[in-house]
Amino acid sequence: MSSATNVRTSRDTDRWEIEIRADIPTESLQMYRAEAIKEIQKTAKLDGFRPGHAPEEAIVRVYGETEVMRRAAELAVKSELPELLAKEQANIVEAPRVSIEPPESGKPLAFSARAPLAPEITLPDYKKIAKSHADAKVDVVVTDEEHGETLTHLRREKARIERIEKGVEPAKAYEEAAALDASGLPELDDEFVKSLGYENAEVFSQKVRENIKNEKELREAEKRRAAMLDELAAQSTIRYPALLREYELDDMEARIQGDLERMGRTLEQYLTDTKKTREELRAEWKEAADKRARVRLILGEIARKENIQPDEARLAHELEHAKQHYPQANVDTLRAHIAHALRNEQVIRFLEGNPEPAGHTAADHAHT
Repeated sequence: MSSATNVRTSRDTDRWEIEIRADIPTESLQMYRAEAIKEIQKTAKLDGFRPGHAPEEAIVRVYGETEVMRRAAELAVKSELPELLAKEQANIVEAPRVSIEPPESGKPLAFSARAPLAPEITLPDYKKIAKSHADAKVDVVVTDEEHGETLTHLRREKARIERIEKGVEPAKAYEEAAALDASGLPELDDEFVKSLGYENAEVFSQKVRENIKNEKELREAEKRRAAMLDELAAQSTIRYPALLREYELDDMEARIQGDLERMGRTLEQYLTDTKKTREELRAEWKEAADKRARVRLILGEIARKENIQPDEARLAHELEHAKQHYPQANVDTLRAHIAHALRNEQVIRFLEGNPEPAGHTAADHAHT
């Protein structure tokens, strides 16, 4: 049982953390002081004494009372704090950040500890929400205008390529092709589409229409998925520690850094160009990071309730793929990242009524 007195507990509902302030009574601190001296005795090498046999007076003389009391204070908090947290039934997710007042002999020891709490999640009827969005599915239609615009774009690309093949500079070829009237563009004749692997122009035209439809269906599915997740996030009651939002901000920053590096630029250059500081940029991302954290927690809770796990065969396959691309990465970290992504995708598929096991995308690998 904790001997701490003057215990004050509070919860920061914004950062979702618990803070405990308390005092260790003088008599208890003296007990921990005795323990601290015994700990020092085990390893102390003092002239004239065998290891483990130096007397208290010699240890205090060599190490100093201040150091002895510092160690006593650490022992006291290490011993007392877990009991205080247990009494509060505080389920924390990270080691507490402890602040200890300078200890003084003959005086109680004041300390405070702050730790992030485990998320608390209350979900709405997620199956009902998912069904409402599935029922909102609309049939996708490809208009003749859309079909014609795509064919015109392809004809313009053909004109550009033909000019490059004749020796025209790429930039000039692009300008010339862009300036052509539709009536002056080359036709997508049988000879041309056969070079692309199609039987004839009619088959190619039909394939173009199918591709447009597939792309529109994909965008429509993505819109429904985003709307479903937005509603789940809006109707869920979630409390989570600020460190999870910081994790999302770190991930967002790492992603933009990766994108910039692929363009031969740095984050510092980007900040200079946009006249923003790193802190201002992260502040702008705060709302998006909050949404990402909430969605992660929602999907994780649904996975727990529905006992959804990633497909092991797919996980093993994707892990091998990732190891080839990131040979220096920690295998356990890679596996955890991929398993998390696969599980979340599997939860979304469950909500959408799709029984197929989730795959993994190149984009996921790129941000491991």
